[in-house]
Formats: sequence, C-alpha cells, structure tokens
Amino acid sequence: MDTPQITAYLKTQCGWSAGVRAVLAKYNLPYTEKDIIQNPAFRWEMETKSGQPLSPCVEINGEMVADVSGEDVERYLVENHLVQANTEEPEVPINAPCPTEQHESPVRMRF
Repeated sequence: MDTPQITAYLKTQCGWSAGVRAVLAKYNLPYTEKDIIQNPAFRWEMETKSGQPLSPCVEINGEMVADVSGEDVERYLVENHLVQANTEEPEVPINAPCPTEQHESPVRMRF
C-alpha cells in the first residue's frame, strides 16, 4: 500500500484531536499537523477547504474528511484500503469529546 498524504487540522488540546493523533500513530502514518488554535490562518484554511467550522478535519490524498473523531478517520482509512485494520489499542480514546472544563477556560494564543 502506498503511504497516504495526510494533513490534519487539529486543536492543541481536544479529545477528538487526540483521537485522530492516536489513530495516525497506531498505523504509523506520517502527517502534517496544522494546529488551528495556535495559528488562526490554519483555521481559515480548514474552513475554506472543508466548507464548515468544526474540527478536527483531516485531508487524506486530497479528500477532506470533516468534523471527525479518530474512530471516523480509522474507518475511512480501512474502508478506502489505505491501511489494513489492526487490533492494537491506541494510547488514548479515539472517540472522546473535550472535557467541559476545557471549553469554559480562556483560550491562550501564542503569536
């Protein structure tokens, strides 16, 4: 199998973003991470490409898979024969939201 070209639009800290990272690590897939919290230009790029503001979004071989969990990304990779399914357990839950406290805390951005 050829290695897919992957760009992941993720939040610095987020349950779903952590799940996407865990799935990509599980399959040892290289990817470009674009942190939409640390760099607002990446958020704009994600919204332009996906047509919506929700994250994570993962672009795989030019196909945008929008508003996904790690579980969704794994399903996409397997169903499109980009990886062969394996039973290895990821390091973190792959379908978990951010804790409520995280959404209630102030956002800190570095420029």
